[in-house]
Amino acid sequence: MEPQNLHFGGGLAETIANPIVLVITLILGLVICLGSPRKALVAFLAGAILIPQDHGLLLGALHFSMLRVLVLFGFGRMARTAANSSRRFLPGGWNKIDSALVTLIVFIALNAVLLWRQWGMVIFQSSVLYEAFGIYFLLRMLIRDQEDVIRAIRVFACVAAVVAILMIFEQATGKNPVYSLLGGARADTYGSAMERDGRFRAAAVFGHPILAGTFGAVLMPLFVGLWWRSKNNRKLAVLGILASLVIPLAANSSTCLFGIIGGLVALCLWPLRNWMRPIRWGIVVTLVGLHLVMKAPVWHLISRIDLSGGSSSYHRYQLVNQCILHFSDWWLIGTKSYADWGWDMWDLANWYVGTADTAGLIPLLAFLAIIVFGFKYLGRERKAATRDRRQELFIWAMGAALFANAVAFFGIAYWDQTIVVWYALLAMIPIAATSGRRASTPGWVAGSESASLVPLFGDEPQFSEVAPDASDARLLFD
Repeated sequence: MEPQNLHFGGGLAETIANPIVLVITLILGLVICLGSPRKALVAFLAGAILIPQDHGLLLGALHFSMLRVLVLFGFGRMARTAANSSRRFLPGGWNKIDSALVTLIVFIALNAVLLWRQWGMVIFQSSVLYEAFGIYFLLRMLIRDQEDVIRAIRVFACVAAVVAILMIFEQATGKNPVYSLLGGARADTYGSAMERDGRFRAAAVFGHPILAGTFGAVLMPLFVGLWWRSKNNRKLAVLGILASLVIPLAANSSTCLFGIIGGLVALCLWPLRNWMRPIRWGIVVTLVGLHLVMKAPVWHLISRIDLSGGSSSYHRYQLVNQCILHFSDWWLIGTKSYADWGWDMWDLANWYVGTADTAGLIPLLAFLAIIVFGFKYLGRERKAATRDRRQELFIWAMGAALFANAVAFFGIAYWDQTIVVWYALLAMIPIAATSGRRASTPGWVAGSESASLVPLFGDEPQFSEVAPDASDARLLFD
């Protein structure tokens, strides 16, 4: 049976917040709002991911998870920066990823309100706008140069190591130490590890084991890129790589394993980087050919994927199949009736399908545009960085991370703190795609070791006034 409350986001019936969690959140919030940009970036990424999202404050009809509390401090930071700083609010200016993401979020909210016409949906979509814009634009503001990109990846490596330790403990004992010790709205459910076919599925601090595993899977290419970028970061890169391999295995999910395989395949295509156009067209021709000769549609191949045993890959296939068959039902502003299309069709465990079914064609196209623009920006920078092999490899690794996310979206939608990793990647792409060709701080030399040795904390860097060149303008606005 479809849970009706999930139409409006679910949420808490009362305030549930462990005092320790609340104090940590407030301390991190103050660092985000008042600390240096570097400390604010570290505090937000670490706190947003490691603090469980089932601790929250209920203020009237408004539900503030701890992530939303951090976002509130983030809005304070953005307001303070906009009022007092002479620097451009968004480094590099507005770009096409920004436009596509704003289009996606605005039309999701607008179409949902038009579809449901209920006050509960207005409140829920207001929270969607608040959370999405708060997370994304805070990260866009804080990640200003190549050093910040490296710093963010270093933070993710440390966080992934903590998550991996928690998941190993959960697999070994069958108890989730986070939910068992700190409580929370889901403590009764996740205090003990989930189990499928006699095997534990660890979740750590995340809302579901699939999301926990996906968190590790999509970060692995970034850690490989960190290894390639500088010898000075290799110890932390190895730590991150090991953690990103442990996490999907502990989650026991095909979606996570498929995501990490997608990232590894993308990394291994590096020797064929100059042949990517014919490879892409070859894949398209192959899929069309298979569709013509197969008895079932080509997307039926999704049902054959089972990397963990007991996978619900047939359900994933039916999500895609029913979405295509019912195009006329959802294309304008989405539909309420997707749950009636078949067994368990209410569970939209495919972010592409979920966007289409609930919001319509325009948000789906905007979602795809975000991914396309990301690859476009990274592709241009890789070609421009042929004289700097470290930068070229690093950009390729970021493209592999983007591809890993695109693959993972076929099996899960990011509805918990995993969304922070996605928005962070989108914020890093335009910065990494320009800072390899021009310095943003005095003394920066492309490909130098000093530019890659980045402390987690540090004083405010002094930015030079360097005008973007013509290639930067084409990248950001063409």
